Amino acid sequence: MKAIDVINDLKRRFPNEPEYLQAVQEVITTIEDAYNEHPEFERYNLIERLCIPDRIFQFRVSWIDDKGRVQTNMGYRIQHNNAIGPYKGGVRFHASVNLSILKFLAFEQTFKNSLTTLAMGGAKGGSDFNPKGKSDMEVMRFCQAFMTELTRNIGPSVDVPAGDIGVGGREVGFMFGMYKKLTHEHTGTFTGKGLEFGGSLIRPEATGYGNVYFLLNMLATKGIDIKGKRVAVSGAGNVAIYTADKLINLGAKVISLSDSNGSIYLPDGMTREQWDEIFKLKIIERGRIREFAEDHPDCCEYLDGQRPWNLKCDIAMPSATQNEIDGDDAQALLDNGCFAVSEGANMPSTPDAVHKFLNAKIIYAPGKAANAGGVSVSGLEMAQNAQMLMWSSEEVDAKLKSIMKNIHEQCVKYGKQSDGFVNYVKGANVAGFMKVARAMMGQGIL
Repeated sequence: MKAIDVINDLKRRFPNEPEYLQAVQEVITTIEDAYNEHPEFERYNLIERLCIPDRIFQFRVSWIDDKGRVQTNMGYRIQHNNAIGPYKGGVRFHASVNLSILKFLAFEQTFKNSLTTLAMGGAKGGSDFNPKGKSDMEVMRFCQAFMTELTRNIGPSVDVPAGDIGVGGREVGFMFGMYKKLTHEHTGTFTGKGLEFGGSLIRPEATGYGNVYFLLNMLATKGIDIKGKRVAVSGAGNVAIYTADKLINLGAKVISLSDSNGSIYLPDGMTREQWDEIFKLKIIERGRIREFAEDHPDCCEYLDGQRPWNLKCDIAMPSATQNEIDGDDAQALLDNGCFAVSEGANMPSTPDAVHKFLNAKIIYAPGKAANAGGVSVSGLEMAQNAQMLMWSSEEVDAKLKSIMKNIHEQCVKYGKQSDGFVNYVKGANVAGFMKVARAMMGQGIL
């Protein structure tokens, strides 16, 4: 297999899907040597079968707003690969959602889920519906309309959706309720459910906590203590909020958060009281991060329309969305002394940014490894649902720590270079790929 030939063929076939092509190129170029050590993979054209999703569902979603007007959105579900388990991946509601973004996310999800060691394949779905500014009743009506089409293609042993950007506990609850009504069954078909109807403890915290646990494993290889380190975090959803939560508990200084309009800068680091206030503002009240800065002009600066990557920090943890760190941002981080980047979002760094991080040989963890904590606890929620049990927070957290440590060990195994530098990008890609590839080989040509 020549990576460039595969990439060029996919560019010819899918010319208008840049995010998908970016994700595929990043993986294929790093697994090329490992792939070519197994000539049987090429005989069965495994790489092409792995890059192209098993199936794609696209459908219209019509719903009625509070003024009685009929609105129309697009709905999607990408079932990418189920070689190692049922399709598993989030549902995203955001105006930017399109086929390219969801194909990239489903592709990434396949390898991320493989790294967790749990029996989960890769999928992703969503809609260009934006829940911001919508009433609870409008969100409910949309979710119910969305599920009338999606229900027929999911199930606890088929495809298990979860939340993502724009889809939290409220949206998952509405979708699960409609699924239950249409199927007349109460099964673990969704994860991220409310605790009262099958959810898992620390699921909202899991991606943020898991990212910090992975970071701690990386820092330990260098003998670095996180206490007192200045950490720039982007985003203000569950991932960013709970990343900040865990960092504060560990004594790190969280100096930033952000949303689509701008960033806040806290030079002295975020206090527990400030975190509580931001949590209420962003997670409960669904406000804007600017409001916090306006209420605290003495200790907080608002960076209108800016991301936090020009701030002086030791560690960066991008936790918002894809391609939020470009080459200039990466250079600014390096120039300001950043020595570690751990990704809480999916593919938040552009290829140019990744290239700069790897060339500088800083500690850099790609999202498919560092942010796997969320889907890991989703997998643990599936296990609890299957057993009709509910584990304690301590049990779930201990399992999460173990999974993230295991993922780190796999990355080191496949990514450690002769000079001792660990290329976590290559390590994560090769480790995730090999498990899926062997499973596909064992099941024949499907």
